[in-house]
Amino acid sequence: MITKRQFASLAVAAGASRVLPASAAVPIAPVQASLNENPYGPSPKVLEALRRATVTVNRYGDSGAADDLVAQIASLEGVATEQVILGEILAPLGLFLATTGQRGGNFVYSTPGYGALVDAGRPAGTAVKGVPLGLDLRNDLPALARAVTAETKALYLVNPHNPSGTINAPGDFRRFLRDVSTRTLVIVDEAYLEFSSTAQSAVSLTRAGANVAVFRTLDKVYGLAGLPIGYLLAPRPLARALRDAGFGDPHELGSLAIDAARAALADQAWVRTVRERIAASRARLTQALDDLHLSHTASEANFVFFESPIAASQARAQLAMQGIVVARAFTPLENWIRISIGTDAQVDRTISALRVVYRR
Repeated sequence: MITKRQFASLAVAAGASRVLPASAAVPIAPVQASLNENPYGPSPKVLEALRRATVTVNRYGDSGAADDLVAQIASLEGVATEQVILGEILAPLGLFLATTGQRGGNFVYSTPGYGALVDAGRPAGTAVKGVPLGLDLRNDLPALARAVTAETKALYLVNPHNPSGTINAPGDFRRFLRDVSTRTLVIVDEAYLEFSSTAQSAVSLTRAGANVAVFRTLDKVYGLAGLPIGYLLAPRPLARALRDAGFGDPHELGSLAIDAARAALADQAWVRTVRERIAASRARLTQALDDLHLSHTASEANFVFFESPIAASQARAQLAMQGIVVARAFTPLENWIRISIGTDAQVDRTISALRVVYRR
């Protein structure tokens, strides 16, 4: 079994996907790619908390403050405190699962998709079984269920999905999770859940004792990407094993991140404000795609995903001339482009750029 402290020296490459540029709608200068961050930043209450916390920036995060944060999360999510593991832990969790129990095995996930967790297991010899997205670029639940075998260490899903932004019907998704979790651990990454008006958290299954773990991050809607912090809501046996291996260590989180997280979670009114603004901008951008007759997914995240009728490399170059940075492709959907939703002014610029490139 590997501890979290040992992870850094064994799997630096596994977490590298977090820093790859994605796509963005940004002002021409400076040009900076977005990783689907919140363009409005954190709550003003977070900024005030950070101002107060700067006097203790010379100190590590302490266990008392971390315990308070855990209690706050447990209350918000309706789980026991011992089920909350702090940290942006997807890649370390992947390596932990890969090196726990029998070596080898496999992870199952949807492709294309965010792969930090599943890729982290490769150095330990755990195979990755990618299941192509299905109709309308949603998670293909029947195919995913068929891909799970006795050797599967975990099924990893992102809901809403990244990069498509799609969700499955909540009832279907819940039945799928209930069924598959009887055969293997299911990890649901809900990084973009707050941006959806219809997706439902899988944490109710965790509360009910199912073998379902839920990852949440404060990097997105809460605006804390610069102080990355998240948490896992885990079945009790898994949570206990993770704690024993050193996960959730407040020293590794840092005092600023802990204070910022507490202030962010306490201001749910700000979350609602950001959600509403992103939803309105997403609707505008989606309408622009429709006006340009560009095929796109039914995204419920803070980005849109559309198919370019011209080569993606050409589209990227032309969009860059308009100040819109579009970076990596999502194999095998080579001609699909993901654009993060920015401020109102940035969305205006994005729509204007799309009209120039696609000349409608």
